[in-house]
Amino acid sequence: MKRRVLLKGLAGSTLIAGGATEAMAQSRAETLRYVTGATINTLDTTMPGATREAFGLSMNVYDRLFAFGRKKFGDTAWTFDPDTIRGELAKSYSISPDNKVITITLRPDALWHDGSPVTVEDVKWSLDRHVSAKSLAAPQFMTGSLISPDQFKIVDAHTLTVTLDKPDRLALANLCVCYAIMINSKLAKQHASSDDPWAMEWMKSNTAASGAYIVESHKPGESTVLRRNEKWVGGANGALPAFKRIIIQTVPEAATRAILIERGDADLSIDLAASDIPTFDKSAKAKVVSIPQTNGFTHITMNTQMAPFDNPKVRQAVAAALPYDDMFKAALFARGKKLYGATWTKTPPDASFPQEIPNRTDLAAAKTLLTEAGFPNGFSTTFAFTAGQAATAEPMAALVKESLGKIGIQVEIQKKPDAEFNTLESDKKMPFFTDGATAWLPYTYYFFYLYFTRDQRWNFASWKSPRMEELTLDARYQTDKGKYDTDCKEMISLFTADTPLVMLWQPNHDAVMARSIDGYTYQFYRQADFRDLRRV
Repeated sequence: MKRRVLLKGLAGSTLIAGGATEAMAQSRAETLRYVTGATINTLDTTMPGATREAFGLSMNVYDRLFAFGRKKFGDTAWTFDPDTIRGELAKSYSISPDNKVITITLRPDALWHDGSPVTVEDVKWSLDRHVSAKSLAAPQFMTGSLISPDQFKIVDAHTLTVTLDKPDRLALANLCVCYAIMINSKLAKQHASSDDPWAMEWMKSNTAASGAYIVESHKPGESTVLRRNEKWVGGANGALPAFKRIIIQTVPEAATRAILIERGDADLSIDLAASDIPTFDKSAKAKVVSIPQTNGFTHITMNTQMAPFDNPKVRQAVAAALPYDDMFKAALFARGKKLYGATWTKTPPDASFPQEIPNRTDLAAAKTLLTEAGFPNGFSTTFAFTAGQAATAEPMAALVKESLGKIGIQVEIQKKPDAEFNTLESDKKMPFFTDGATAWLPYTYYFFYLYFTRDQRWNFASWKSPRMEELTLDARYQTDKGKYDTDCKEMISLFTADTPLVMLWQPNHDAVMARSIDGYTYQFYRQADFRDLRRV
C-alpha cells in the first residue's frame, strides 16, 4: 500500500504526518481518526496540570483495578454506570461484613505492554504512589479514605487487601477514576531517583501500562497514534477493542474539525461549536450522539458571604426572577436536561442529584421577596463569566441582566479572561457569576460534600451550613441504604430552601461522528473512550 498524506488542512498544511501518515495507511475499517481542539500535555494523568485530553488518553492506555459499567442511553448511545463496578485488572473483590476491608483478587493472565506479567507487587507500588506522591491522585483518593500505604497489604501472589478506618462509600469507586492507573513498577523504578522516587518526570512522556491501547507515537500539541494491545484482558468479558489503530489529532479550529468530519477525513470529534451541531443533525455523512452530562451541572452562583447575597431572600428573589426557558434556548439551543421547573415543594421525590429543582420564573414573587429582604428598590451588582464559556454564557448573561432589571436589580456584565476568572472564583471575590461543575463520582452525598461544604475551592457559593456538614459526614459512612437516602433527600431540601446557587441544566455532551461509527459511551471524564467503539 502506497504511503499517502491524509487529513489536509484548509490551507493545504498537513494535519497528520510522519508516523501518523503511516498509520493512516492501515485498513479504513480498522482505524479510527479522532480530531480535537485540545492537547494531550502529559502521558501521566496524575500530573498536576494534566488536560482533560490527557485523562481520556490514560483511560485507553492504562488499566485500573476496576471500571464503571455502561448502560444504554436511548437507541444509539451508552453512558457510564456508577452503580455497577466491574473488574479491570481485578478478577474479583469481596467486602468484609463491617465494610472496612476490601479483598481484591487479580487476573492471573494480565500482562504489561512490555510482555511481563502484572504482579501484586506492581499493584501495591501503584497504590502507594497514588497516596504518597505529590500528584492529583492523593487528594482524590482521600475522598475515599485512601490515605496511607499501610492500608494496602499483599496477601499472596494474586491477592491484596485495602483496609479502611470507616466504611467509606467511595473507597471502591475511587479505584475506577482516571488517576487510579496501575503501573509497571519494575519499569518505572528503572527511571526513578532519590529526588523522584515515583518516576513522575519520566512518566510524563513515557508509559508503563497494560491497557487496551499502546502509545506508538506522541507529539504533544500535534498528534498521538495508538495501536491495539492484542494481549489485553481488562475489557468486559475479555473482549478486545474493534479498532486496531487510533489517530488522535489536535486541530485547533472548530470549523476545520467540522469540515473534516463532514467530508469523511475524520471519524469523531466531541468539541465542536454548539452552533454547528444542528447542521450535523441533518447531515447525510455524519451523525450526532447527544447525552446530557449526567454527572455535572451549569449553575448561577451567589456569594453567600458577600452582601446582599448573604440574605437568603435575596437569593430566592434572584432564583424567582431568572428567565429559565429563554436562557436554556439562547445558551444551549435547548440541547440538554433542565434542572429547574420541578413540581415538588419541600421534599424531593427521590434521593438522586442533580435533579430538577422547583425553581421557575415568577417576577411578582421575586419582587415580593426582594422587598421582604429590605431591597424594595433593588440594588446593583456584577455578573461574571469566563471568556472560554462566552458562546453559551454571553447570551445567557444578557437575559439575566434584562430579567433582573425588571425587579430593580441592575446588573453589570463582566466577561473575564479564563485565568482571572478562575483566580477570582477560587479566592471567592465574585458576588454573582455562572460556571459549570462536574463530579467524577456522581453520588448524591459526594455532590454536596464537594460543592456545598467546607471552606474550599469548589464550594462556589461559600455556603456555610452546619446541618449540611452533619448530613454529608453521616452519609459518607452510612451503610444503611434507607438512612442514606433519607440523608440525601434532606440535603436536597436544605439546599433548595437556602438557594446558595441556582441549578440551570446539564448541557449535552455532543459527539459528532461518521455514520458508520457505533457504540459511543459518555464517560464521567467527558472524553472519548475508544475501547467500545466500532465501525458498522
